[in-house]
Amino acid sequence: MTRIAAVHGVLPAHRYGQRELAGAVAALRPDGDGHARALAERFAAGAGVEFRHLALPLERFAELDGFGRTNDAWLAAAAELAERAAAGALREAELPPEQVDFVVSTTVTGVAAPSLEARLAPRLGLREDVRRLPLFGLGCAGGAAGVAAVDDLLAGRPGGTALLLATELCSLTLQRADTSTANLLATALFGDGAGALVAVGDAVDCAGPEVVATRSRLYPGTERLLGWEVGDSGFRILLGAELPELVRLFVGEEVSSFLAAHDLKPNDVTAWVCHPGGPRVLDVLQDELGLPAAALAPSRASLARCGNLSSASVLHILRDVLAAGPPPPGSYGLMLALGPGFASELILLRW
Repeated sequence: MTRIAAVHGVLPAHRYGQRELAGAVAALRPDGDGHARALAERFAAGAGVEFRHLALPLERFAELDGFGRTNDAWLAAAAELAERAAAGALREAELPPEQVDFVVSTTVTGVAAPSLEARLAPRLGLREDVRRLPLFGLGCAGGAAGVAAVDDLLAGRPGGTALLLATELCSLTLQRADTSTANLLATALFGDGAGALVAVGDAVDCAGPEVVATRSRLYPGTERLLGWEVGDSGFRILLGAELPELVRLFVGEEVSSFLAAHDLKPNDVTAWVCHPGGPRVLDVLQDELGLPAAALAPSRASLARCGNLSSASVLHILRDVLAAGPPPPGSYGLMLALGPGFASELILLRW
């Protein structure tokens, strides 16, 4: 089985309180809509977020007047963050970069060709024959889906090493003229950050948690509930108000079914690594799975500290779980993330 050797998370240097951000974003809106501002402030207060880190200082956002310029800013900042995350993970795993056989990278907040990991390979010292798998469009599910992809790759090379990168600069998707409820809520919730994970195949000695099983699930008829509409100004968010109810209808049952396939129940899971989609989503998951408040405390703490980091969040939360002291040997963990599709990604871990 694949084992996780190290996880490292990084955040940009520009840190702001939630109230300051709400006021600054409102000032950027061209219409001065008082109702939109009041609604944005209400969402900001209820998002469960206290601080967020941005790729650029606040004063720079007024300069971003089109998708091209914004994407250029994304590429420069994303490369710097991803390099820091990858170097940190390799350092913690005590593995040289030339030992990496596979690199998987996921993002949904910018576009690059050559892709981000290709640009970083020489800077990180990766081999010229490293196998690359760039992923786009998985959104918040990308971190967990990336772990599943790494597991699949290493199944065919048990002596191999893989690097996963999740890099999201959600602030650079800001749509200043969009006063829709979805955009105002997203503006209150999402932050910037990157995470990296190093994993090794079954033949490599490693004390980290093993990947026992993975599951991906698409829920038909939900395609328009979460994702992007791409236009001249960049990425405009689709974020359906029905999402918490969909989590209630489908995801709780999906988690229980996945665990039951391994003779487990939710209360057999020691470590919950749940993507912090927002307070309501976490509340529904906790209620549907009958979890104690402590189970999702790492997710709520991550949301408060830096916001929803899209695909990078589950890597930050897994890092926090490991830093708090690994669970006892034989304990199970579950990584869970939701993304466009509407889809869920589940990863069963064992220490």
